[in-house]
Amino acid sequence: MKYLITIVAFMLMLLTIQACGNGEQSERSDASDTANGNELTDFELEHGFGPVTERLDIDEEIDMDKVAKGRNIYEMKCEMCHNMGSRMVGPPLGAITETRSPEFIMNFILNPSENVRKHPIGQALLREYMTEMPYQNVKEDEARAIVEYLRHYAETEL
Repeated sequence: MKYLITIVAFMLMLLTIQACGNGEQSERSDASDTANGNELTDFELEHGFGPVTERLDIDEEIDMDKVAKGRNIYEMKCEMCHNMGSRMVGPPLGAITETRSPEFIMNFILNPSENVRKHPIGQALLREYMTEMPYQNVKEDEARAIVEYLRHYAETEL
């Protein structure tokens, strides 16, 4: 009976992982290591690994057009694994903008594999959730819109 339960649990986990991803691999998943060994630059430590390599110039005022776009993308590509207020397959994201920089959030969305392999926060998330965030084929402007949606959510819902 334990064997059957283990197999069913494993199959459910595989289905959940497949549901969160679209089957495509990150173009950056095999990117060359930018950090020597485990040494991270100050920027990498704070903002992760990915295409966002400089601080973003983000207005304090929320861009509602980006919020609408970000909400749609979130609902299509993120909501299956992330809830705003509670743990699911992945961590809750409702207050993520209060603990992580916009650059980190974008880099994690755009380059999850490298961040899980090389960044201490990504490694800790993998240990806790036992599932690597799949590459979702999100473009940089879409990731920025998701950040704006998350900013808006944190300001209005928390």
